Parts: sequence; C-alpha cells; structure tokens
Amino acid sequence: MTDNDTLRERIAGELSAARDRTTYLTTAVDEADLVRQHSPLMSPLVWDLAHVANQEELWLLREVGGLTPIHPEIDPLYDAFEHPRSKRPTLPLLAPGEARGYGHEVRGRVMDLLEKTRFNGTKLTDGGFAFGMIAQHEQQHDETMLATHQLRVGPPVLSAPPPPPAPADAVALPAEVFVPGGPFTMGTSTEPWALDNERPAHVVDVPPFYLDTTPVTNAAYAAFITDGGYDDPRWWTADGWAHRQRAGLEAPLFWRWEGEWVRVSFGVALPIIPNEPVLHVSWYEADAYARWAGRRLPTEAEWEKAARHDPVTGRSMRYPWGDFDPTPEVANVGQRHLRPALAGSYPAGAAPSGARQLIGDVWEWTSSDFLPYPGFVAWPYREYSEVFFGPEYKVLRGGAFSVSPVACRGTFRNWDYPVRRQIFAGFRTARSGALETA
Repeated sequence: MTDNDTLRERIAGELSAARDRTTYLTTAVDEADLVRQHSPLMSPLVWDLAHVANQEELWLLREVGGLTPIHPEIDPLYDAFEHPRSKRPTLPLLAPGEARGYGHEVRGRVMDLLEKTRFNGTKLTDGGFAFGMIAQHEQQHDETMLATHQLRVGPPVLSAPPPPPAPADAVALPAEVFVPGGPFTMGTSTEPWALDNERPAHVVDVPPFYLDTTPVTNAAYAAFITDGGYDDPRWWTADGWAHRQRAGLEAPLFWRWEGEWVRVSFGVALPIIPNEPVLHVSWYEADAYARWAGRRLPTEAEWEKAARHDPVTGRSMRYPWGDFDPTPEVANVGQRHLRPALAGSYPAGAAPSGARQLIGDVWEWTSSDFLPYPGFVAWPYREYSEVFFGPEYKVLRGGAFSVSPVACRGTFRNWDYPVRRQIFAGFRTARSGALETA
C-alpha cells in the first residue's frame, strides 16, 4: 500500500472504533434513559449522540469536503458553547432514531470523502489531521458518556472483564522513584494528530524530584479519611476547605460507609479494593491528601518528564514505554476494563524511572493551572483550548481506563475545574529533592 492508503486505513479504523463505542454506550440503555438527564453536570446521552455527528459534518464534510450542510438548522442545538449542559434537555433535540440516522448519513458521506482526500496541501488535511481530530472528539465524548453511565441510577447495563492481576513484583515496588533534574523537551511539534494545547515542543528545565511509583490507592486514601483528613483545615487550601464544607465532602464520590467502605461502579456496589488506584476525587481532595502525606501534587512538567524523558538518549518518547501506540500489555485504556488495574500493574509500560501506570487507569491531577505553552497558536478553533486557559482549571495527565488510545499520549493535556469528581480522576504525589543515598 502507499502511505496514503495506510493512512486511510488507519483513519477508517479509528473512526469505526469510535462509532462502535458510541453505539454500545447508546444502545445499552432504553430510549427513556437516552433522553433523560442523569445529572445536571452531564448532557442527555442523545445530545452527545447527535453532537458527534454534527461536529463530524462541520469539520469533515463542510470544511474538508466543501459540501453543502445537511441540516444547518440543528447546528445551534449542538453547539457546546451556546447551551450549558444543564439546559440541553429543554432543547428540541433530535429523537434517538433521528440522531442515529443523522450520524449514519454523515458517516457514509465521510467514508466516501476519505477515499478521495489528498493528505497534503491544506493544514486540515496534512497527515489526516481533521480526520484524526474527529476520531479523538468522538472518543472524548464516549468517555463523557461513560461518566454519564456512572452517574446513572438503575440496573447495571455495562459489563467488561476485570483487568489482569497485578504482577508478582507489585508488592515489592519502592514507594517512589527518582527523576533526575535537567532539561527535557515538553510538548510536541511533530505528532500529526496532536491538538493545539500540546504544541509547540519546548525545552523545560525541571529540578530533581521524587514521584510515587504508582497512583495513590484506595487503602492509602482511606487512611487519610480515618485520620480525620476531611475534618482538618490544615490540609486544605482556603478555597478547598470552603468547598469541602459547602459540598459536605467526606469521601470520594460513589463511596459510602456500610461498616466498610463500598464503591458504586456502574450500578454495582462492592467493597473497595485496597490496592486499586483511588478514583473520583477532586483536585481539592487530591491536594489535601498530598499535604497530609507530607508531599505535594507533581507539576505538569514533572509529570511529563517522568512519563516521556529517556535519560539514556536524552529524547522525549511518545509514551513511557517508547514510541509505539498503547497495547493491552502496556496500559489499561480503551474501556476494555471498566475500572483501574491494581497498583503496580503493567510493568511493560513502565517509564525509564520505574514509575508505572502513567498512561491509563486513572487521570492524574497535577498542581498546574491550564495555561498555553510558549508559542501557542489556537487552531483550528480557539474554543478547543484557548478560552479555558487560566487559573480556574487544573491540568490532568495520563488518561484513564475510560480513554481511547487515539486520545491518549504522553503529550495529551486534559483540564477541569478543581471541584470536579465525576471524571475518572485519581492522582499520585511528589516531593522535591536530590537523589538520596544510603
């Protein structure tokens, strides 16, 4: 095959994988659940279903293909910036059957367009960027829809096999790894489907630090609760303490006390697994835990250096394990398992420092505000990143079990409000310091 044929095959595969996941998440429930709003934090599933099709039409059929709009009158209904999530159920949305038909029509035309698109000549088509952007967009909404399923009340409808057991060496891993200080290349200028906030590549000098070998576990977090961590303002920022009191926070979201801590996961309540990474904690909670533990959250630059920098070659890799895309042997991504793997899993995916699970399992809060890199240029639209830059949002890194490989890489940046808990977020902690010798 030619390079163009290979790229077409990859694009078709990514678009198909995204649509398969969308179909599963929207056919697992009945139509009443599709149109119901399960939380004011989330859209009805039927909104996401038509929104991904509308964005696909806007960017691929109209912008790349120059084709006439199919249903321009619905554009305002599916503009994420025009209507907040809490108001979307009041809109005259497409019914489930109409939304599915619209998506099917758009996808059919996109596949025809794909066959004749030249992957050069315009910025949108170079390297298949616009197609990759749409595949990532749909998979990001698949993650959002999975969060809606987690908030849904009712009989369980989703299932998946459990992650593989932790390797035998997991219990003997050191609590932390050392990451030497020095410069490294952060971000990317070469990843063809990287989004604007990941660009451009730039050199950052990071002082030496220690990082948790694995994400913080349920057992470790439960010790924070038992020690009165939620009742001691010493561990909380002023804003965090005010929020903790206002919201009545006492434990991670979906935890409840029944003589032991129990977590509800997609409608199933089971005792927490002690050595599983803690999930559904806000930035404020993660930050408070780190202070209680005598540590801190890593900066975004520290996280990326730990995940990408190879001290032997001096280069930044695409992933902790190298440059090849995630496989089931190196990371828990792609909704194959609907929970994190046990701490210490995936030794084949470890970073050169020895840190494990930096990609997959849980999104990891960092201490950093969401800000542009030096030389940032908003493209192809400023609403993707630029309008969110500022101290109101904190950066998360690494992806989670809920994330597709196409939307998960060592440079990928996620962000959210520090109060958010419905997202699949956990964390690991860090401390500053030079290498200690016995």
